[in-house]
Amino acid sequence: MNQREILHRVDHTLLTPTATWDQVKVICDEGLHYETASICIPPRYVKRAADYVGTKLKICTVIGFPNGYSTPEVKIFEAEDAIRNGADEIDMVVNLGLVKAGDWEGVLQEIKGVHDSCKGRILKVIVEACLLTEKEKIALCRIVSMSGADFIKTSTGFSTGGAAVEDVKLFREQLAPNIRIKAAGGIRTFEQAQAMLDAGADRIGASALVALVQD
Repeated sequence: MNQREILHRVDHTLLTPTATWDQVKVICDEGLHYETASICIPPRYVKRAADYVGTKLKICTVIGFPNGYSTPEVKIFEAEDAIRNGADEIDMVVNLGLVKAGDWEGVLQEIKGVHDSCKGRILKVIVEACLLTEKEKIALCRIVSMSGADFIKTSTGFSTGGAAVEDVKLFREQLAPNIRIKAAGGIRTFEQAQAMLDAGADRIGASALVALVQD
């Protein structure tokens, strides 16, 4: 793929704690110009961004971010609030404590609850692969496949590691065919993005790729 084609697969991301509206507005303008798959921004700015871009650009936001240990009820409220404000896509962080405890039914029910609250919007489940064993990754592929979610997502970008080609390949092998993969975290070159797509990713989460085109 050329750079423009890759950008069409990118969730152009700004999730730093210090993000201001002026910075988010730049992300909106860049997303519109380069026709990215979406922009991924903090919940606080979803309504303002939705009013700014209208229907010309998909808006993604994050739920239970970045640690994932909010209660299911809080995650459901966050998702509903984001959708009311105009979010088209929801990226939720799985409860890693339940994963480590092997409470797969608890993990499944939480994802299902958020999925139901999304009312047909795209739901991506962030599993923070850098913190998981291979057995846990495989189990989460099974859970996400059963949950009604649309994507599994590798990473928040705020933990000890980001996207890895090996994880994307493993997910593609283990997921149901209808579940897509978002590779995110530490993808800073088009070569890295292409490697993720070649491994089976459908979407890329990145904050640095647009700047490379501009340079």
